[in-house]
Amino acid sequence: MPTRIEMKPSSDRELVLCLLINAPPEKVYRAWTDPNLLVQWFTPKPWSTVRAELDLRPGGTNSIVMKSPDGAEFPNSGVYLEVIPNKKLVLTDAFRKAWEPSEKPFMTATLTFEEQGGKTKYTARVTHWSVSDREQHEQMGFFSGWEKAAEQLEEVVSKL
Repeated sequence: MPTRIEMKPSSDRELVLCLLINAPPEKVYRAWTDPNLLVQWFTPKPWSTVRAELDLRPGGTNSIVMKSPDGAEFPNSGVYLEVIPNKKLVLTDAFRKAWEPSEKPFMTATLTFEEQGGKTKYTARVTHWSVSDREQHEQMGFFSGWEKAAEQLEEVVSKL
């Protein structure tokens, strides 16, 4: 189970989660960038991820479809802003594909993967367009959801 590391947000629009995951950065990064792995852990159970299409390059689209326990599908799409293999991913939902603006931007996520004694210091800094968006994301269960997903991620990468 990942160990939580306390970190302060850098603004009132940011949520930050930092965890120590028992796997090297290459495996954790791979779990974020290989669609076949991402669908295995990305959505906290009892939800599931039914599809993931990832064009892993700045300006490339990511499309992830989550499914609720009652069968409703929730598509999410965005673009990558920065890709540094095994170190960092920056993605946003401000764009749907290429540089086509989304109808309602919500967040930009900066994910870092730092080696720490054979483990990964995994930090997710999620910046929102407004304080109310940040509050909404927190109320949706940001911390419990992202921690549960990271626990599932750790389980998946333990088998690689």
